[in-house]
Amino acid sequence: MYAAPNNKSATTTTATNSTSKLPTKLVQYRRDIKSATNDASAELTLPPYNYTYSHYTDTPLPQDMTTVAPTANGRSNSTTTTAAVAAASSEHPLQYAWTYWFMHRAPGQKIDHYESSMIKIATFATVESFWAVYSHLKRPDQVSTITDYQMFRAGVRPVWEDPANIDGGKWMIRLKKGLASRLWEKLTMAVVGDLFEVGPADQICGIVLSVRNSEDIISLWNKTAADAKTNALILDVMKRAMGLPADTVMEYKAHNESLRDTSTFRSTDVNK
Repeated sequence: MYAAPNNKSATTTTATNSTSKLPTKLVQYRRDIKSATNDASAELTLPPYNYTYSHYTDTPLPQDMTTVAPTANGRSNSTTTTAAVAAASSEHPLQYAWTYWFMHRAPGQKIDHYESSMIKIATFATVESFWAVYSHLKRPDQVSTITDYQMFRAGVRPVWEDPANIDGGKWMIRLKKGLASRLWEKLTMAVVGDLFEVGPADQICGIVLSVRNSEDIISLWNKTAADAKTNALILDVMKRAMGLPADTVMEYKAHNESLRDTSTFRSTDVNK
């Protein structure tokens, strides 16, 4: 199980309420990580924030905050925008549209139909709509146990059986309590900011955070389990994006194996 080094380098971000800063944050992050990937030794870190996280409040999200209609492969379709996006011509489109999902079950409760228990929170396809959604979500350390957050490419369901997932798999890391909020945020920024441009196009299907009683589990799903070379590149980027040591041990598990043994998290301990 991964535990952070015993130092004070990790800090809590603070900020102002200025929403005028929103469009620049992810854009700057994308620029930084793209330049960093040209240097294998470069450290991939998220630039400082100046935005207050208000997603601890009771501000409700609309049932669906979709701002740009995705195409079949999840890419943003700039020709089919809502009136809101058309009016806000200064918004910054993402390469892909993404959807946030949520699932929670009470301790001891059995879920017979996993997919039907998931709630679609919102779909976004611009930097601004991403922050509009993300800033209203509770942090991982604030949600109840046995809760899952999923962020998947629009049009891809966060289940093994989806056509985009059926031949794929996932990298997984188990975390001691208290680490998930920071690492989940870093991974979210990396995925939305197109850091994982490795191997064939559209390899990244989504990411999942599973909050459990004694630990939290983060996983990244990709499309092709049989492509060992691409999977290794994904692992390298994932570690750097999350600020993990290069020797951090993570496990890859193909979805068809999960379907056979109906186990998602077997043998995923990270002994660090």
